[in-house]
Amino acid sequence: MKKFLFILFIFTIIFAPFVSLRAESINMQPVKILLVPGHDDEFGGAQYGNIKEADMNLALATQIYNIFKKDKRFKVYITRDYSGYTKEFKDYFSDMSLISSFEEKAKKNMQAEVEAGTFIEKAGAPHATAKKGMALRLYGFNKWANENKIDAMIHIHFNDYVRLRKEGTGKYKGFAVYMPDPQMPNANTSDAFASSIFKELSKKYLTSNFGKEKGGLISDQKLIALGAYDTLESSVRSVLVEYGYIYEKKFRTYALRKKAYASMAQLTSAGIKNYFFSQ
Repeated sequence: MKKFLFILFIFTIIFAPFVSLRAESINMQPVKILLVPGHDDEFGGAQYGNIKEADMNLALATQIYNIFKKDKRFKVYITRDYSGYTKEFKDYFSDMSLISSFEEKAKKNMQAEVEAGTFIEKAGAPHATAKKGMALRLYGFNKWANENKIDAMIHIHFNDYVRLRKEGTGKYKGFAVYMPDPQMPNANTSDAFASSIFKELSKKYLTSNFGKEKGGLISDQKLIALGAYDTLESSVRSVLVEYGYIYEKKFRTYALRKKAYASMAQLTSAGIKNYFFSQ
């Protein structure tokens, strides 16, 4: 009997951790990630010569999507692919009146907070104002993320600033990661998430040298992507990454862009995975 108990004791020590991990993996729900390649075919965003930001955003987002599709710890969604908006969002945008109501209610509530002094408005880095149609879709992404219990949203963009000629280059370069203003409901959860992605991208790329983006990690309360007007619930982490300026040398040819996408996708994925499953 003593021999049996000794063997059982040894078996428990050796194999219990694996049994525990297996049980944990069975019970654990996959982390829900929503990838939002900025702009679309109608609202193309920045442009440098014939290079369109919307196409760059989609190319990079697709690579990140493919990485997460292979990892069973995650359930990944993307708002559009090479044929247009994916089915989830095509269907969701069939009745934009619900999204309009969601936007109007959020703005009304925020106005009340501002008037009461419980929310302080701040000026942030300058951004191009989203056109009405695109803005409504961005609010739609937020509404959908809330309803579908998304754990994290990543908005993928490439930067630009006003230049006299679209084919001309500029003096700014580098990446920046935007996160919600500390007053916003999802700020606490998004802060560490943004920092984890920033840490990985910093291993290879320089941060933006544009004054308003100094340091590379910027909080913002006006970007719809981050939950402007408190349109994202506290559980929905959200970041917007500007991966560099569209005219930078590393993006000027197809071969160079392809190489950059692969590297940026790997680093972004590592930042996300390290946050949720720290090594």
